[in-house]
Amino acid sequence: MEHIRAHKFSRRLLVAAFALVVTLAPGYAAETKQLFDGKSLDGWKHVGPGEFVIEDGLMKTTGGMGLMFYEREKIADSTVKIVFKTAAGRANSGVVIRMPEPPPDPWYGVHNGYEVQIDAGGDEWHRTGAIYSISRATKETQKPAGEWNTLEISLKGAKTIVSLNGEVVNEYTEGQSVPKRKLWYEPVRGPRPDSGYIGLQNHDGKSIVYFKEISVTKN
Repeated sequence: MEHIRAHKFSRRLLVAAFALVVTLAPGYAAETKQLFDGKSLDGWKHVGPGEFVIEDGLMKTTGGMGLMFYEREKIADSTVKIVFKTAAGRANSGVVIRMPEPPPDPWYGVHNGYEVQIDAGGDEWHRTGAIYSISRATKETQKPAGEWNTLEISLKGAKTIVSLNGEVVNEYTEGQSVPKRKLWYEPVRGPRPDSGYIGLQNHDGKSIVYFKEISVTKN
């Protein structure tokens, strides 16, 4: 009897060890998909004024307010990674997530998705890492204009976790308490889906923001 129990225990250890090896093996790493190839805007569609242009292998905002969205698929249970830099301290942009449908206009993303803000000059509800006027960024970790920043937005079901340059600055779960809407351009309050389209905002003619990586990794 002891021999049988020992055999079963050893077998369970072998199964657990194999599972650990599979998990850690390079070939089983989570797949990362690049949404920007550094050469073109393939897969992206723009709505509204202004545009995004390719300059020296980077995406550059021009004019606005417009919205460029990735039209090939909805994103869910993934981490969206955006590497960006601003040309000036008050340059304004944003990463829009959880849009239920392809946006017909640039304001659709604000009112039907969530805008993760890019703006070093904003207050805690509007600075980089905040979900615009919905959930505040608890830290100010953006680098000075001209330096590259890494923004990571983790979508886990109804939860959104935002990290900026390696530090978690925002955690928001669908349904939690949010500030009252005060101005017409602030997001309409209400539920957003777990799965949705993502986009980048070109805010205005004075705000110049460069993007060199937009990628998605399944969680």
